[in-house]
Amino acid sequence: MDFAAGTILVGGGGEGHAIPQTLLLKYANRHGLIAGATGTGKTVTLQTLAESLSLAGVPVVLADVKGDLAGMALPGGGNPKLLQPFAERAAQIGAPLDYRGFPVTFWDVWGEQGHPIRTTPAEMGPLLLSRLMDLTAAQEGVLNIAFRVADEQGLPIADMKDLQAMLLWVGQNARELGLRYGNIAAASVGAIQRTLLVLEQQGGDRLFGEPALQLADMMRTDASGLGVVNILAADRLMQSPRLYSTLLLWLLSELFEQLPEVGDPEKPRLAFFFDEAHLLFDRAPRALVEKIEQVARLVRSKGVSVWFITQNPTDLPDSVLGQLGNRVQHALRAFTAKDQRALRMAAENYRANPGFDTADAIQHVGTGEAVTSFLGAKGAPGVAERTLIRPPLSQLGPIPDAERARVMQLSPLGLKYDATVDRDSAHEMLARRTEAVARAAAEAEAEAGDADAPGGDEGSRGRRYQPGNGAARKPAARRGDSMLEAFGKSMARQLGTRTGQMLVRGILGSLSGRR
Repeated sequence: MDFAAGTILVGGGGEGHAIPQTLLLKYANRHGLIAGATGTGKTVTLQTLAESLSLAGVPVVLADVKGDLAGMALPGGGNPKLLQPFAERAAQIGAPLDYRGFPVTFWDVWGEQGHPIRTTPAEMGPLLLSRLMDLTAAQEGVLNIAFRVADEQGLPIADMKDLQAMLLWVGQNARELGLRYGNIAAASVGAIQRTLLVLEQQGGDRLFGEPALQLADMMRTDASGLGVVNILAADRLMQSPRLYSTLLLWLLSELFEQLPEVGDPEKPRLAFFFDEAHLLFDRAPRALVEKIEQVARLVRSKGVSVWFITQNPTDLPDSVLGQLGNRVQHALRAFTAKDQRALRMAAENYRANPGFDTADAIQHVGTGEAVTSFLGAKGAPGVAERTLIRPPLSQLGPIPDAERARVMQLSPLGLKYDATVDRDSAHEMLARRTEAVARAAAEAEAEAGDADAPGGDEGSRGRRYQPGNGAARKPAARRGDSMLEAFGKSMARQLGTRTGQMLVRGILGSLSGRR
């Protein structure tokens, strides 16, 4: 909701909540925080901010962890219990209550409540995959080797079976590959394969595949100039918290890797809302937290506004919390000594208002009310203010399945993403290599006229990938180079001819600049 040029109205503060509290679009990409205990109004605040940014022409990406945000597709005003309270609140803060729906695109990893959202293991990269699978340092090292060999050998890892095939091939050729890349323990390969089976059961087989999501399809405006609101159905996804947090972190890292620098634009190019943000940092190794901090710090120059939604600000590391210039703090409950300390720490993050005690206000604000602070002129933090959040314009709560299906049917992205594509990739390429080696060995045996004829040092040849069979097959004897020699020659050729085509991995291990 545009209140003045370059601002959006968040609510009313001051005496009688009559003083407009606004967010400057110019500083929206300095990121934000929405915090508060369960039931204090965080979801409504998220919906209100998403609406305002959409009206300003800013595309929005958000996760719907409870199914409530799907109502943004329909105009509000349908609940008679809310008509009068919302009308009174809007009049109190001076906000017109023009109920309306917003342009929405639904997404879902399982493809049931929205268009399928997919990526490839190659695009997610070994670092985020290691986080997703909770791998040890040794296992992460083996995964990095598999990706490195796949990149150098031109073996695309496009889905789960490609990654499984690549790991099997690396395990079978561990002795030869280990001379170049370091030790590859069979136990580590086996542990990764077992973890992949668990991930597959949790929905990883749906997440990894093609066509992979293109960010441009999330950065759209409709014919009237409103930013499209991309809603990721996350109620089922939340049953696998690590999968949920890694998917959103991958989206954020892709934005960082792919978008060009724009400095400080007049308004964000995209707003990204990360609900249940504490999951992002839960048991995350220090190295990953540092990279998340780096992405959050640098992505603002790409014109991306990131909002973290969580119960308590202490859920976020100080290094990340310090970058959040715009804050909406709903009520915090302080029943224990630990809660009291967290309350004081939350209050210390605000610029004090002489009119009230910030800690007391945070503890006693009512539902739909919050202590807010937004960046003002020249990016200076605003004074803390008790703010009554404006009512949303769209429907509160879920929508009928028939209405969701109608929205999906009208979406132009269905033809692009609804059907899975299984292109020629690592699994198929390794299978053909196996067949070619088998044919060459059979021909060599036929020419020799004796299946037991000597054919070189068998121990120096690596075992080949067997599609559909986890066991290694003893290769038939053949003439020519050992596997190690052939691999070395192939590597030398590729280093000489593919230097300009080498895949580059970005700050979080995803592919940068190339698909």
